[in-house]
Amino acid sequence: MVPAEIHDFFLASAGVAGALIGLLFVAISVSAERLARQDHAAQLHRVRASAALTAFLNALVISLFALVPGQKIGLTAVIVGFLGLMFVVAALLSLWRVRHARWATARDAVFLIGLVVVFVLQMITGVQIIAQPADSGNVNTIAVLVIVCFLLGIARAWELIGGPSIGLPHEVVEMVRNRQRDPDQPGGDPAD
Repeated sequence: MVPAEIHDFFLASAGVAGALIGLLFVAISVSAERLARQDHAAQLHRVRASAALTAFLNALVISLFALVPGQKIGLTAVIVGFLGLMFVVAALLSLWRVRHARWATARDAVFLIGLVVVFVLQMITGVQIIAQPADSGNVNTIAVLVIVCFLLGIARAWELIGGPSIGLPHEVVEMVRNRQRDPDQPGGDPAD
């Protein structure tokens, strides 16, 4: 059973998920030409769009069922988590099918593994809620996983629209690449 004190969280979460899904549809429609191509880059964009949608739908469905009176959140978490795992398997097969091992593909695979972790934790917690409906701690765990889904979905959507990547790993890789291209800088010669 969803405790009364977390009801407002799921109410707000359902609204946020709906808004993010709407914005994702706009982003997809703007980049429809890029998504329709039949090359490796387009396949990566399709996987990113689907991953964002899956994360947002997961948050939306759990939030909506949490608002329905009764004990529905546990079973919902298990079912939606299982469906999410099926998406990840399909996405990993899709990445494997295009067989272009690049940094972007590795990042996408790592992201998908992150989704696996979220969905497995969600399913385990859902089973615990079914077994012990009075334990509100498990519902709080589901709420945290909903937040993680938002963060993962936003990250995927950001990459989908081509948002700039300014993070520590990205900047370190760029510094190394620049040093390898400019052998006049001290320590920049790959033969050093």
